[in-house]
Amino acid sequence: MLRYILPLILCASLASAQDAPNPEPAMTYERLGRIIFALDPEAQPSGPGFQFVIDGMPVLVVTDAQADRMRAMVPIRSAGELTSEDLTRMMQANFDSALDARYAIANGTLWAAFIHPLSPLEKNQFISGLGQTVNVARTYGTLYSGGAVQFGGGDSGNLQRQLIDELLKKGEEI
Repeated sequence: MLRYILPLILCASLASAQDAPNPEPAMTYERLGRIIFALDPEAQPSGPGFQFVIDGMPVLVVTDAQADRMRAMVPIRSAGELTSEDLTRMMQANFDSALDARYAIANGTLWAAFIHPLSPLEKNQFISGLGQTVNVARTYGTLYSGGAVQFGGGDSGNLQRQLIDELLKKGEEI
């Protein structure tokens, strides 16, 4: 059992070592909107969020300032016919390859989702999270990957990382 717990402890300590003070201003609905419109000038405000497209995929971002939360989502398919094998594979991906994005089910739909506290969210975290969410939706049924880290020596990792790099480049000027 210890051999399974030690890698988790190591990952947790690496994550807390990266928790440095945030030099960026707090993320707000308005700042989030500026970033989203830089990524898709045709984005549409929608209630407490935005609807837009990244690389041909519809994205919905919802904010809740009172709860200090943000959720970015990409619909994948109806959840009604998911098999136990599908669910198991998605849970495995949530553990190792989906990264900051997650597979989730709500209102009868399977979603790729990136969920984060709103105010401490940094611009590049948000952009990377969007890219990972689109990749998780795109690779459903195949790689089940957020695309930022890939094990193995194939071509998939570089192809999926390409979207995140392109989005980060668009966000440089903000």
